Amino acid sequence: MMAERNISNKELAALTGMHPTSISKIKTRRRLTRIDEETLNTLCEALCCQPGDLMVYEKEEQEQQRKHKGNESGKD
Repeated sequence: MMAERNISNKELAALTGMHPTSISKIKTRRRLTRIDEETLNTLCEALCCQPGDLMVYEKEEQEQQRKHKGNESGKD
C-alpha cells in the first residue's frame, strides 16, 4: 500500500505520529499476533484505505495441521 502511494516509512511516520521503527516492524513482520484498533485506524486514515487493504487473513498453521491429522485418521 505504501509503495502504491509512494510513501516512505519516514513520511508515514510523520502522517501518523508513529515512530518510523514501529512502521518498519509492522511492515516487515510476516505475521502480526495483534494490532491495536487505534493503530489500524491511524494507518488506514493516513493511507486512505480499508483494513483489508493492509492485511490478509490466513488460517493458523496449527489449525491446518490439526485438520490434516483428522483427515488422516478417517482413512482406512
